[in-house]
Amino acid sequence: MALFARLRLQSILPLRRLHHHHLNFSTSPLSSISKTRVALSRLKTETNPEKILEICRSASLTPEANIDRITFSVAIDKLAKSNNFSYIDELLTELRTSRPDLRTEQFAAHSIVLFGKAGMIDHAIRLFKEYHEKNQNGVVLSSGSVKLLNSLLYSCILAKKYNEVKRVFVDFTKSFKIEPNLDTYNTIIQAFSEGGSSSSCYSILNEMDKKGVKPNTTTIGNLITGFYKEEKYEDVGKVLKMMEEDYGTKAGIDIYNIRIRSLCKLKRSKEAEALLGGCIARGVKPKAVTYRYLIFGFCKEGDLEGAKSLFKSMVNRGCKPDYYCYATLVCFLSKGRDFESAYRICKESMEKKLVPNSSTMKMLVEGLASSGNVEKAKELIGEIKEKFSKNVELWNEVEAGLPQ
Repeated sequence: MALFARLRLQSILPLRRLHHHHLNFSTSPLSSISKTRVALSRLKTETNPEKILEICRSASLTPEANIDRITFSVAIDKLAKSNNFSYIDELLTELRTSRPDLRTEQFAAHSIVLFGKAGMIDHAIRLFKEYHEKNQNGVVLSSGSVKLLNSLLYSCILAKKYNEVKRVFVDFTKSFKIEPNLDTYNTIIQAFSEGGSSSSCYSILNEMDKKGVKPNTTTIGNLITGFYKEEKYEDVGKVLKMMEEDYGTKAGIDIYNIRIRSLCKLKRSKEAEALLGGCIARGVKPKAVTYRYLIFGFCKEGDLEGAKSLFKSMVNRGCKPDYYCYATLVCFLSKGRDFESAYRICKESMEKKLVPNSSTMKMLVEGLASSGNVEKAKELIGEIKEKFSKNVELWNEVEAGLPQ
């Protein structure tokens, strides 16, 4: 504890001479995960950049735990949205230099991704170079880190700097003697697909073939997503044929889901439904997410009857609807003033403890009341107040505004 206090003091004093206030997480010691949960809760409402930094310091975050990574992400998002970019650099640099446990390749990779998330690509590139020149411990590397290269490429995608991806890949693999792996190629293909240059992916496939790197489902999924986005349907067919004939892989549910989602985004939900039929005919079992994409697609196109039919078909096939299936239907049915159907589906979801968000529930409750179903509206409010006691005041106000 004395070492931690000394390191923390050394890291804080040079930084803007800030007046930090120790966060008293509890009167008794908390576990690491408990500290992170408290920090995450406080970050959601905190706007002062200095306090955001102090919350992160006090929680002793690491990139190993998923909840810690989420907390880092929330902190970086808040600082970036308020244009406090210098604080992001300050936090990540301080942690890297003041905590021996974070002088690692993993934290460097995570920091590079966080810089990309904040749109700070110049900082991500600087850190990549610093790590290779000094390796954080003064060690000169004989060859570069493919893990950091992949993080930097992904960082460019997060910042939507798609043109930087190709430059980084070409320049840094040569200058730092890095041998790309499957993740590297998949990230480049993702960048080309998202950036509207899907045809460039064929050259990446050729390079993978020359180096004996076999594409996987992620590779194929990224390719298909890009070609659908650019409405290059012939290329989608080529990729699917290539997958089966050249790589000996048949399309599973993950590939079908990507195709169905892509078609629904293009407002071609009827075609997506037909594709679902082909999927089932080939013995590939759809998942809840498959129907979720379709239900959302039909709802967005205004075909509420089609969406209800899909929901019924889903249940009849023994596929359990998830939260998003229920919430999507309740929301769009309420918007379409089909309050009876929305009420029935909402009741079913609440029985499974899958309750749509407050705005959707409020729309349904007020819709029921306005169409003469005040008792059903009050019934739903009663159930909501029972399940979510912290929102009682909000629902009391809604109830008070209902017709008597």
